[in-house]
Amino acid sequence: MGHSTVVDELPVENVDGPVLISFERLREEGLCRLDRSVRLTGSLVVLWCAGKCLIVFNRSRQAWELPGGMLDPGESPREAAIRELDEESGQRPDTLDFAGVAQTRGAPDHRPAFLAIYRGQIASPLTFTPNDEISECAWWDPRGDLAGLFPGAAALARLCQ
Repeated sequence: MGHSTVVDELPVENVDGPVLISFERLREEGLCRLDRSVRLTGSLVVLWCAGKCLIVFNRSRQAWELPGGMLDPGESPREAAIRELDEESGQRPDTLDFAGVAQTRGAPDHRPAFLAIYRGQIASPLTFTPNDEISECAWWDPRGDLAGLFPGAAALARLCQ
């Protein structure tokens, strides 16, 4: 799969059940060589501005998380990352690079899945307008903790610094 590094400080379990099992740094072309028995279901974006990471507050989960979501039919992981970032936060990154792939185990069925993780930068964040899914956005300093932030999201942000 080209250059890859598996990070050892995982797994991390979120309070609502899903578990971040692993994060593997690889090239975007490596996505096509993932274990086909595990579905690639979505994309997340770790967006940075002045050393802080964008997080969004999900109304239904009542928690802070990274922007992202499920792939629509026929959509590439990169297209999903850009669409979800825009839909959830209104942000459009200056740069967006593929960071790697996370493997998760969902709740309640414990089914494994892959998530494509993208890392971006933005110099001038756009104004956020609350929507049906996301009530607020914040720029979080990963050197600190934040009540209500999913541990898996915090781990991925720190791994993508």
